[in-house]
Amino acid sequence: MDIVLVLLIIFMISAPLMYRGIDINLPRSSVNTIKQEQRIMLAVDRNLNLFVDGEAATIGGLESKIQKKRRPGSDTTVYLKADRAVPYGTIISVMDIVKRLGIDKLGMVTEPLKEVR
Repeated sequence: MDIVLVLLIIFMISAPLMYRGIDINLPRSSVNTIKQEQRIMLAVDRNLNLFVDGEAATIGGLESKIQKKRRPGSDTTVYLKADRAVPYGTIISVMDIVKRLGIDKLGMVTEPLKEVR
């Protein structure tokens, strides 16, 4: 029984060390075929103040602020955090500006519901 236990411990320690990935020497390319993802965070507080990645913005200047943040050649995703007291029309206006810029990936940030027990 002791021998089996010792063999089991040796196997448990050595098994992860035996796994090894495949070594591949990848070729180099001057053209990157995979677009890098860029994330931009939009926030609207209960006083209807807008923020783009923590910097204050106005509804009129939101489009230019987002354009300045975008990196050329990257796949941009915008995450929108809005206070629950913000009117629906304001949220739609912000979403409309993002869509007008050609950004198709727009996510709404929410908090998970707490379970009541």
